[in-house]
Amino acid sequence: MTEEPKEQTPTPSRRDFIKQSAVAAAAFMIVPRHVLGGKGFIAPSDKLIVASVGCGGKGQSDIAMFNRSGKATIAFLCDVDEKQAATTFKNFPDAKRYKDWREMFDKESKHFDAVSVSTPDHTHAVVGYNAMARGKHVYIQKPLTHDLWEARLLTEAAKKFKVVTQMGNQGASNDGTRLMSEWYDAGLIGDVHTVYCWTNRPVWPQGIQWPKTKAEVPSTLDWNLWLGNAPYKDFVDNLVPFNWRGWWDYGTGALGDMGCHLVEAPFRALDLKYVKDVQASVGTVYVGEFTQGHFPESCPPSSHITMTFPKTNKTKGDVTLHWMDGGIAPERPEELGPNEKWGGEEGNGTLFIGTKGKMYASTYSDAAHLLPSSRMEEDAVKNAKQKWARVPGGANGHYAQWVEGCIAGYGKTELSSSFDVAGPLTEALLMANLAVRGHDLGAQGHYKLLWDNEAMKVTNFDAVNQYVKRNYREGFELKAELNAK
Repeated sequence: MTEEPKEQTPTPSRRDFIKQSAVAAAAFMIVPRHVLGGKGFIAPSDKLIVASVGCGGKGQSDIAMFNRSGKATIAFLCDVDEKQAATTFKNFPDAKRYKDWREMFDKESKHFDAVSVSTPDHTHAVVGYNAMARGKHVYIQKPLTHDLWEARLLTEAAKKFKVVTQMGNQGASNDGTRLMSEWYDAGLIGDVHTVYCWTNRPVWPQGIQWPKTKAEVPSTLDWNLWLGNAPYKDFVDNLVPFNWRGWWDYGTGALGDMGCHLVEAPFRALDLKYVKDVQASVGTVYVGEFTQGHFPESCPPSSHITMTFPKTNKTKGDVTLHWMDGGIAPERPEELGPNEKWGGEEGNGTLFIGTKGKMYASTYSDAAHLLPSSRMEEDAVKNAKQKWARVPGGANGHYAQWVEGCIAGYGKTELSSSFDVAGPLTEALLMANLAVRGHDLGAQGHYKLLWDNEAMKVTNFDAVNQYVKRNYREGFELKAELNAK
């Protein structure tokens, strides 16, 4: 983009468009918002008109869930891959289609209220920011952004442009994360000083060399648009539509994929904000007999990252959070019987260790439990004060919550993962990834990276600061400035 987009105000032509399009059946009786309440106003009876960027894979299910809410109309679909988006195109035949989100924004902004972004990680911020700058509410899949600087920018932008935001970590709307916060506030496990989060991801290739042989670009894919703001490279097999997660140019590895799901509960319960230091060890890759591979473009096959969070108003001191991926998991708590399984989906979990006890949960904070299991029958557990309102439908209700929030307007409702919450959470995880990337730059396990949150930089190993903010490819720049320096 050559310049930062201007915030736009819906105009009377939006009504004309609605009358002439597929949304007429749902909205032809609605008086335009500009008549009722000025800029940004949406009548309580109105439907949210949504433009979706990224319509295959996770985007397909996201779009279906917005539609399922009953209060959203999917009016525009944008995807660079016709094959991946085919099912969504079929399910919403009357939605207008685009390949380039920039063209869609320029031509159609006055005709939609909100944007859903379900693209690969590297394009989240540039699409999301441009939508917010036009006054559009946004829903962005996790992780919120690819780079630290972008996460801070989008957090500020939500406030600057006064738009309703939600990150797609659906577990933030589940009962489990609320239960654990309430148990903690009730003092049931004392003061938490240590947390473990772990996952069986990656379930895609990592710790490998970038393919040496380029491949033919499928006729259904616009490769240049898929790359977007990432550096140009020739197309290779086994990258699109899913394995991009293991490459630093596009993805954020296992931590970016699952961290927002598993670390959200500690953030809520302990009121964590920013990491003050981090260190990491990573799995070793061998390419031949006793020959260690070095593949800096790819995320490692496994890692154990240790983050330190400073004391909050809900802890008595620093909190140490261990992140483990690639099948690494913490030692089973002694409170578990030898044949007692960890609840919920196997391979993912969060464990809180306090001065008076422990509690844990699985993916999306499912199967929230105190240890030992017999504690679940205590009166103090059953009578713990409910602090957090429950979201109807839990993880599925995460989508409807955003739709309802957009219709209500900025600042009118509280969302589970609005950017003021999702931004700091994403920053912490991306800070942890700096320690992982530091291994490829010579940090090894010799360094504990110290983070200056205000300056947004590592103070004792400057080489990794190049990954705080990427260089954007021409034509896909994100031209904006942070307010906080």
